[in-house]
Amino acid sequence: MALLGAGVVGLSGCSAVGSSASSGSSSSDGTVTLVTHDSFVLPDDVLADFTAQTGLTVKIVQQGDAGALVNQLVLTKDSPLGDAVFGIDNTFGSRALDEGVVTAAALTAPALADAKTHALAGDSTGALTAIDYGDVCLNVDHTWFADQDLAEPVSLSDLTRPEYKDLLVVPSPVTSSPGFAFLLATIGAFGVDGWQDYWTALEANGVQVANGWTDAYETDFTAGGGNGSRPIVLSYASSPPFTIADGATEPTTGALLDTCFRQTEYAGVLTGAANPEGAAELVDFLLSDEVQAAIPDNMYMYPVSTAVSLPEVWTQYAPLATAPFEVDPADIAAGRQEWLQQWSDLVTG
Repeated sequence: MALLGAGVVGLSGCSAVGSSASSGSSSSDGTVTLVTHDSFVLPDDVLADFTAQTGLTVKIVQQGDAGALVNQLVLTKDSPLGDAVFGIDNTFGSRALDEGVVTAAALTAPALADAKTHALAGDSTGALTAIDYGDVCLNVDHTWFADQDLAEPVSLSDLTRPEYKDLLVVPSPVTSSPGFAFLLATIGAFGVDGWQDYWTALEANGVQVANGWTDAYETDFTAGGGNGSRPIVLSYASSPPFTIADGATEPTTGALLDTCFRQTEYAGVLTGAANPEGAAELVDFLLSDEVQAAIPDNMYMYPVSTAVSLPEVWTQYAPLATAPFEVDPADIAAGRQEWLQQWSDLVTG
C-alpha cells in the first residue's frame, strides 16, 4: 500500500532489522539493502528470521510513495541506492521497466506461480515480481450518512449529483500514488476523452484535493482523525476493518466497490546491485508463507500467495471489487504525463 504518511491504514515507518533512512548500496558483506516506499513494514521477528536463514541483515532505504520511489530509482540507476526494491506498483511499473532499473533474477519461492498470475503486462523478462495487491476505492462514513438520513453514493457518477456537493476529498494524483490510481479509475470508467468532463463536474460539485492520503483520511475525512467535514474519501477496500472500535463488531466505514482501481505492488533486483544474489534471496523471502501471511495485518494488502489465510474479518468487510476499472500499463506509460498535466489544468489551475 503505497500511501503517504501514517494512520489507521497508512504506516509511518519500518520496524525492520537494520532499518535505515539513509541511502547507499550494500556490498555482499552480509548486508542486503531494500529500497522501498514509506509504507513498508514487517514485524521485527519476520526479518530476523530472514537473517537467521540467510546470514544477511536487511538495511532499509525508504523513498516516499510509489511515484517518488520510482523517480529516485531512475535518477540513481547508474549508482543504485540498494540491491532490491519493493513497492513499484502497476501505475509506475512500465516506467521502471523502460528505464531498466530492475533486472530479471532466478527465483525459487513456492508462491512464484501465484505471483505470475499478477504479472505486469509488458514485463517479458519477469524483472518485477508481484508481492501483494489491493483495490484503491472511495470509502464512506456510515455514521455520518445515517445521521444525515442521506443515501450513500454507489458509483463514480453519483459523486457529481447535488446531494453530494462538498462531501468528497481525494489526494492529488500529482503527489499521491493512490490519488493517481483514482485518476486512472476515472480514465478507465469514462475513457481517455471523457474523464476530463467528469473531473470538471467533480470540481463544480466541490471536490476537495489534499496533498496526500494522510491529509485526506486523517484530517478531512469525518471518520478519520475526528475533526474532518468530508464523509467520502479515497482509500482502500481493505480500510474498513481497521475502523472497528474495541468491543464493536462492525466497521464505521465502507468501501464503494464500484469505484475501484486495482493496485499491485512488485519487488525486484536493482540493476547494478552490489549484492544481486542477496537481493534475489530477499525477493524470494517476500513470497514466503511467513511474509505473505504478515502482509494483511501489517501492510493492509492482499498477499499474492493462495497458500496463506486472510484475517477472518477481511472476508466480510474487506472484499475485493469484482470488476475494478482498468487501464493498460502501456497506455499509462504513454499517457501519464499528459493526463497529470490535464488534471492539474482542470482542477488546480
